[in-house]
Amino acid sequence: MTVQTYIPSDIKVTMTTAAANQARKEIARKGVAGLRLSVRESGCSGFMYVLDYADDSNSDDKHLEVQDGVTLFIDANSTTILNGTEIDYVTEGVNSFFKFRNPNATGECGCGESFTVNE
Repeated sequence: MTVQTYIPSDIKVTMTTAAANQARKEIARKGVAGLRLSVRESGCSGFMYVLDYADDSNSDDKHLEVQDGVTLFIDANSTTILNGTEIDYVTEGVNSFFKFRNPNATGECGCGESFTVNE
């Protein structure tokens, strides 16, 4: 018996205007090609989002032009968990940050740093 990972060919991740504007500023400030989005096992709920600067793509990355001037490189191993996610940029109190609205998340930890999915 072998195990295969399903990687959707038409992954959809979107950004709000606020998130795209902030991402565009960060990409220009760092002089990179885009942002790499992935998930990793972490935290008390199971997974956490990882958003890094990307100079280029890994060979397995999915490339998404989510807004004019904003390219996301989606880690191939994270596509199933991230499919359908909307990224927003919000301000709560004195803190501003990217917030992820993921329809695949079935729960979050109390601090919001990690999330659970039913696999």
